[in-house]
Amino acid sequence: MEEKLKQLKARLREVDNLQSAVAVLNWDQSTYMPPGGAPARGRQMATLSRLAQEKFTDPAIGQLLDELEPYAQELPYDSDQASLIRVTRRDYELALKVPPTFTAEFHEHTALSYNVWAEARPADDFARVQPYLQKNLDLSRQLADFYPGYEHIADPLINYSDYGMKVATIRPLFGELRDRLVPLVEAITAQQETDDGILHRAYPEDKQLEFGRRVIKRYGYDFERGRQDKTHHPFMTKFALDDVRITTRVQKNNLNEALFSTLHEAGHALYELGIDPALEATPLATGTSAGVHESQSRLWENQVGRSMPFWRHFYPQLQDMFPDQLHSVDLDDFYAAINKVQRSLIRTDADEVTYNLHVMLRFELELQLLEGELAVADLPEAWHERYQMDLGVRSHDDRNGVLQDVHWFAGSVGGAFQGYTLGNILAALFFAKALEAHPQIVDEMVNGNFDTLHRWLRQNIYCHGSKFTTSELVQRVTGGSLTIDPYLDYLRTKFGELYEL
Repeated sequence: MEEKLKQLKARLREVDNLQSAVAVLNWDQSTYMPPGGAPARGRQMATLSRLAQEKFTDPAIGQLLDELEPYAQELPYDSDQASLIRVTRRDYELALKVPPTFTAEFHEHTALSYNVWAEARPADDFARVQPYLQKNLDLSRQLADFYPGYEHIADPLINYSDYGMKVATIRPLFGELRDRLVPLVEAITAQQETDDGILHRAYPEDKQLEFGRRVIKRYGYDFERGRQDKTHHPFMTKFALDDVRITTRVQKNNLNEALFSTLHEAGHALYELGIDPALEATPLATGTSAGVHESQSRLWENQVGRSMPFWRHFYPQLQDMFPDQLHSVDLDDFYAAINKVQRSLIRTDADEVTYNLHVMLRFELELQLLEGELAVADLPEAWHERYQMDLGVRSHDDRNGVLQDVHWFAGSVGGAFQGYTLGNILAALFFAKALEAHPQIVDEMVNGNFDTLHRWLRQNIYCHGSKFTTSELVQRVTGGSLTIDPYLDYLRTKFGELYEL
């Protein structure tokens, strides 16, 4: 059995090598590649993705899994070996249903679509990218149809990123969250608006980047095992457990943009960097799900990075770096500005209270697209109407409307956005358990020390990679099931104090 396990790992390493090469090409396209390279890049990614699919669905892997199954049954469920066999079997059976030729077509098209979107957004030109989005939608429906028997056409797409989740479980959860969030939004926005003008003064780009890097080094991000670059839409990518990279974007007159996207992406990276090295180059060497991954980016961005204890340590340093802009601004005013609650247009800039309304709006729109209830040509106007209805604001253009997020233009339509709100819910769950185990974390944050929190997260979440499903991981960490109560308690406590509710 040990020899067969060794053979399986060798085959999986080859698959991982090809997938990592695709990730390198994708990172380059999103950072440094000249626009003219898009057609060739699409072909390159298509070829490598097809080869990876063919290698992973080789009958030899299926035979090894069959032969290893009795061995896995004899081992503890949470052992590395049993988990590898179990998760590889799950992924293998999913992959078998999708022809490698489709995988190649999908990657080639989305590479081209991303490049068109990157040019169409600043030009406010939805018409240019519309046919590409239509094909993305067609391909997404085709992908879902490789998994017949679904309850909702979005279920197979959601299952890819949040295994075990489906529309029937997410919609009620989101509905309950919306019902309990809207009164909080209304109570806050009925008050006099917080002045956040201090965040929109002129902040030199190089100093913004320098400060963000200083913070994430304290978090534990290792620049010997990663780097940061600029891009159109920030993301994290991993080529190996010792090569995990992040990106950001900078606005001279918006201090929030680069800083909080840096903290967000660093949270993703800390997760990947904390995976047990023994899991390298296997299907276990990644995060559990989109929701759990987002829990880490949102935890380090919000529960830590937007907290008062954090800024008691870092605000004097920020003032020293930007004396002309912040020297006369006291900490309370700065803290109120970075936590300002407002009805806004841009998801990535949204405050913690309204953020999920942005996500749930997108989730419902993509379900309508997949169901055929909404045509791509009508999407921009539907977007504006939903923003007016849900958030009371309306964009005058598509650049800050339907073109603002890259997801539908560089991947499937469906299966991505639910992870953001699931991540917020999970972040509150996990952070509450960390504080329960180590109440001194808050005092350590005041001193710029994040070691205890980072260590708890590594030991309880990161090291496992994807050995467990989201529900299994939540049970292991909290002793219970997924609930929105800790998240709502967190929001009500923090913003109740800020807005004297």
